[in-house]
Amino acid sequence: MILKARIALTGLLLAATLVGCSSNVTLQTPTIPRPLTEKMPVSIGLRMPPNFQSFVHEEEVYGRSEWTIDLGNANAALFTQLFGFMFEKVTVLNPDDDPQLLDIDALIEPSIDAFEFAVPNQSNSESFAVWVRYRLRVYDAEGTLVSNWPVSAYGKSETESLSNSEALKRAAILAMRDAAALIIMKLDATTGISAMADRETPAAAPAIEVPPAAAAEDDVQATIVEE
Repeated sequence: MILKARIALTGLLLAATLVGCSSNVTLQTPTIPRPLTEKMPVSIGLRMPPNFQSFVHEEEVYGRSEWTIDLGNANAALFTQLFGFMFEKVTVLNPDDDPQLLDIDALIEPSIDAFEFAVPNQSNSESFAVWVRYRLRVYDAEGTLVSNWPVSAYGKSETESLSNSEALKRAAILAMRDAAALIIMKLDATTGISAMADRETPAAAPAIEVPPAAAAEDDVQATIVEE
């Protein structure tokens, strides 16, 4: 009886230890400061894949602890806010929307290539670190892929005044803000998206008076070519 009781107690302690080593982190909606830049006069469509809007990362660290990091709607909220700051008009597409039927100049489709993190006992420090690599695919109004840009970002948070979960949350949010800052600074230079806006038709050149003799000749058709 004593042996059975000890085995049962050992099993309960082991189960408690395993539960204690499992951490679940869910990010709240992040915010970014409004950039001190003018909006680009471009109308964009924003198409986000389902796994981008509900991204979950699961990892076992050194076989001792399991982490589940649920970004949830954080990515979607971040990019909707970011592009709202950057562009004159943003249309968020539903899964069944056809971009060809929308009045947009360009389509942006963000995705996540990689998500990595490090805990303090991995880096021999008192900080959590997060690396995210986003990818922005940019299509023109005809649906042609014009840019496929990887965006790498990094965030780090100390654990001095935060719990492990809160420190990891903060590191992830800082990585997302780092990506946002890079996109604000380099998106146009990298993708040329501002040039995709519909340009106004140039004003017609002043009419040239045709001498009477030339007027009797065949009609001359003038073609205005938009640059």
